Amino acid sequence: MLKVVTINKIEIEKEKWTPKYSYILKKLENSHNSILLENFLEKGPVNGIDMRDFAEEGKNYIRISDMKRFFLSYSDMKKVEIKKIPQKIRLKQNDILFSRKGTPGISLIIGEGDMDNVIGTEAILLRVKDNTNPYYLIAFLNSKVFYEQVLNNLSGAVSPGINHPALKKLKVLYDEKLIEKVSLKVKRAIELQNQSNLIIINAKALLYKKLDIDFSKISKAKYFSVNLSSFMKDDLWTPEYSCPFYNNILKVIQSRFPTMPIWKIATTKKGDEVGSKNYNRYLDKKNKDIPFIRTSDVINYEVDQFPDYYIPEEIYQELNQDILPNDILFTKDGKIGMTGIVTNNDKVVISSGITRIRVNSEGKNYGITPEYLFLILSLKETGLYPSIRRTVIASTIPHLREERMEDIEIPIIDKYSISEITIMLKEAFRLKDEKKILIKEVIDTIDSYFEI
Repeated sequence: MLKVVTINKIEIEKEKWTPKYSYILKKLENSHNSILLENFLEKGPVNGIDMRDFAEEGKNYIRISDMKRFFLSYSDMKKVEIKKIPQKIRLKQNDILFSRKGTPGISLIIGEGDMDNVIGTEAILLRVKDNTNPYYLIAFLNSKVFYEQVLNNLSGAVSPGINHPALKKLKVLYDEKLIEKVSLKVKRAIELQNQSNLIIINAKALLYKKLDIDFSKISKAKYFSVNLSSFMKDDLWTPEYSCPFYNNILKVIQSRFPTMPIWKIATTKKGDEVGSKNYNRYLDKKNKDIPFIRTSDVINYEVDQFPDYYIPEEIYQELNQDILPNDILFTKDGKIGMTGIVTNNDKVVISSGITRIRVNSEGKNYGITPEYLFLILSLKETGLYPSIRRTVIASTIPHLREERMEDIEIPIIDKYSISEITIMLKEAFRLKDEKKILIKEVIDTIDSYFEI
């Protein structure tokens, strides 16, 4: 369908003009409900603080890589030691965080459990007024309509970003009908996300209880030696592979439970590279384009609903990766050992840095379920550490070869406990799936108003 937009030459000269941007501006300007973002703010924009000394314990430090549309990603969040959070960035419930660089224009809302976090320098804090509906506002800020405005108001040649004056002057359609359709769904989606994450945390705690191993008592040797005979029988001559700490964890586990290597209880298949020429970004993607999931898109034990790139459906059909609900995704390049489960509404293509793991018939005979295997691989002692032990550095990027990943030993606990964990996680991922449906409905509602 052809759309004709008439715009004044003066507007073209003073704005970074594109036809789509012009169309959006015209529609916003013609609505009496179009309001500048600054009118919704009690405080802000305020930048976070720069901290680079990360610690094992402390407060969560939110970087732009941890910011995803609507939600924080806790998958790779760093911690910092700080006694007192500066007053200017002390978070309140329903505050909005906005990314100003990296991928500018990603917004999320702060929940009750996030208020003790510290925000990094590339994050912007927006505190909304009490009479503003924060659930609608976060939905609109994550819409294509607002994102188009952000991209057309970036500044900076080397590292483009949005500055505070430009951000405050962007326009929000604060329409009562849209608010009614959208806000309750966003609120419910946030509740579902929190519930699902809590269930996974509780399932992890239950699994540690079932393993009944005090991992803190396993000593971490500062130096060690290896017999030549060990080198002769192993094909991986790295300090991590021979590290007593990692080996002793496995010995303790095997003294209490039978174990099976992944290759015996599951099938694996790595993803594909489709070439950057086939990438479409969020604003440019067509309705039938398929999310292309890279290692950075495996977040909060699921695939990101808004990844950086999408690919044409014909490539999806051609690759035929056979990604199904309940498949486990495991990252093996760069960020090693991140795990996720594919849900019913995930239709994706995975990159070569990710391996798909699927429980086979032999695994099922041992009582292994996808949920249990996922959770075992999500524990650092049974998933991350065995991966680090088998990782090598290719140039500068950590890499875990698939055949070495398949050698990771999986402890097999009693079937009743596996069933208990499975029931919990099935519910967690059902909630995540429901959340994704609601978020899609929200974005489609706003974008359809603008016929995007």
